[in-house]
Amino acid sequence: MATGKFIVFEGIDGAGKTTQMDLLARLLRERGMQVLCTREPGGTGIGARLREILLDPACRNLDHRTEAFLYAADRAQHVHEKILPALHRGETVLCDRYCYSTLAYQGWGRGMDMEFIAGLNELASGGLAPDMVVLLDIEVEGGLARVLGRHLPDRLEGEKLAFFRQVRRGYLEQAAKQPELFRVVRADVSVQEVHRRVLAAVAEVLGLAE
Repeated sequence: MATGKFIVFEGIDGAGKTTQMDLLARLLRERGMQVLCTREPGGTGIGARLREILLDPACRNLDHRTEAFLYAADRAQHVHEKILPALHRGETVLCDRYCYSTLAYQGWGRGMDMEFIAGLNELASGGLAPDMVVLLDIEVEGGLARVLGRHLPDRLEGEKLAFFRQVRRGYLEQAAKQPELFRVVRADVSVQEVHRRVLAAVAEVLGLAE
């Protein structure tokens, strides 16, 4: 039985998920906690190879179903190899993306059947749900501007604005339907202010003193 805490960071590209995950991990480690930082796709050796395919601009003709299955394969290996063992060791797991990305990107973004995506997520994750999802919310234009300021866009980052608007809508609708699980944090302010808001969001579930 898992004993550690599992926190997922979600949001559109450029929302600052990795930055905020790393800041939280640093604080938790300073307090003596054992922390695993990981991501999807690419949290395992096998996942890293799947990530190369999924994000390669040369793979633009990837069928939507193939894309969804590749994300599911990455997740199944990730849960089995990294997440569950860490939780069983009592570690706090911080994950950059999880099942909710697949619903937002392949469901809302690609227009795939939601029940199919939900079933695929259930199969891949083995039903493992996080203790909390921190949704970093930012306007699409702002998020993509950050991405383009860092590097050339990958296969997904090169999608049109309309696609990302649907993805953002998907995240916000998921959060509205599961308020007990999601904490929505506006991410269009300074990095330190977002960090402060993230700490406030996760304090109770992680047992952090105010």
